[in-house]
Amino acid sequence: MSAPANAPAPTFGDPTPLGLFGLAIACASLLPVAFGVKEAMTPDALRTAAWFCLLFGAACQFLAGMMSFANKNTLGGTLLTTFSFNWVMNWWGLSELSQGRIPSSAVILAVDVCFLVVFVVMTYAFGFFSRLLFVFLLDIDALYVLRIAKEVLHAPALGLGVALATVLLTGISLYIAFSLVLASASGRVILPIGGPLFTPKPPDT
Repeated sequence: MSAPANAPAPTFGDPTPLGLFGLAIACASLLPVAFGVKEAMTPDALRTAAWFCLLFGAACQFLAGMMSFANKNTLGGTLLTTFSFNWVMNWWGLSELSQGRIPSSAVILAVDVCFLVVFVVMTYAFGFFSRLLFVFLLDIDALYVLRIAKEVLHAPALGLGVALATVLLTGISLYIAFSLVLASASGRVILPIGGPLFTPKPPDT
């Protein structure tokens, strides 16, 4: 999610690892719930997961998004900031469930469809930066397709697919974040993330 090579000097260091670490930690907190672990469905467990969603999923990505905007990185800032507010909703939803109140499935379905459209376009956009970032967004697309299909088809079995997509999202997030921080510390690429999948059209001369 780095800014283009011809961008002005950044105000901050690359905030992408912060956003990705936050995403991975928040996803990890949801895995016991996603896999239906009995102990994870208690009010206390749901409240615990809710706070991880708020502090790491929402706060880390919001901060990283604002720093990206300050660095003139519109694409990274847009993705991180938009996703951060989604994690606020995850916090609220889990908090409501812990108190026995179930959020509206119809509203969530409509928003999931909108998110899917957004992420499909963002997936294409990130293909101009890195193959692994393209796969990262593609996994998010798959996660939303599974969420939508589960709700529309009334197929709880698809919940396993959602859980596995979340595991993959956690792993890819950590890999990209590790790649960026290790490259920054060592001055060389240790964990490659691949070059652009698509080639931008050269400017008219």
